[in-house]
Amino acid sequence: MSVHTERRKVTTHRLSEMKLRGEKISMLTSYDYSMAKIVDEAGMDVILVGDSASNVMAGNETTLPITLDQMIYHGSSVVKAVNRALVVVDLPFGTYQGNSKEALSSAIRIMKETHADSVKLEGGSEIQDSISRILSAGIPVMGHLGLTPQSIHKFGTYTVRAKEEVEANKLIEDAKLLEELGCFALVIEKVPSELAAKVAQELTIPIIGIGAGGGCDGQVLVVHDMLGINQNFSPRFLRRYHNLFAEMKGAFSNYIEDVKTGDFPNERESY
Repeated sequence: MSVHTERRKVTTHRLSEMKLRGEKISMLTSYDYSMAKIVDEAGMDVILVGDSASNVMAGNETTLPITLDQMIYHGSSVVKAVNRALVVVDLPFGTYQGNSKEALSSAIRIMKETHADSVKLEGGSEIQDSISRILSAGIPVMGHLGLTPQSIHKFGTYTVRAKEEVEANKLIEDAKLLEELGCFALVIEKVPSELAAKVAQELTIPIIGIGAGGGCDGQVLVVHDMLGINQNFSPRFLRRYHNLFAEMKGAFSNYIEDVKTGDFPNERESY
């Protein structure tokens, strides 16, 4: 049986095994039942219920506005569709920074109300108390370093992070810290490929890249971007596997035409 069609449930332990044997990890976002069902049946290893739902589902300019209740709604919708993939739910902005008790409360709500497998937090040493407290409750945590979209107002730009030595060294230190704390994996976003490869080599936990080159242990993209549904986002790291925007628009136009001309419904489509 080929790797991508194996139906056995993916766990955090299996991801570690995949890294050990050099098998790349596939990860995509999903935010609703119907899309998640297709992504899971394709054989995806990890499904991220990302706070990118704020952008692609709600139309916000940043990830900051999405709430914990909204993330729980999206997470529970996805989990109902998934049989195989490991499901990770983002903790949204304001639910874990600076308050480890609130962080634990937020993570517990996500785990209890969505039935997801794990949560993801953005940041390094500045949120280590929150990560430690969540892990102490037995909740698996995926870290996220590099470009952290919840901190966009601090950065002021979505350009590549950690190009300078000081920031690169801090990223390496943070990555090692997150591994020591007990994170089962890290997402590294929009950093030089050489730096990401170095982190992947030096850490024993899987490193999932987005805009971080092929030296990572796996890759993640936003599903609406890689399917070409979202046409307004074209970073260098994005590979579009389809142009669903054009296909769907064409289908809608055909439907409108058929309704306007009376061609739909025909006799076979009527009772």
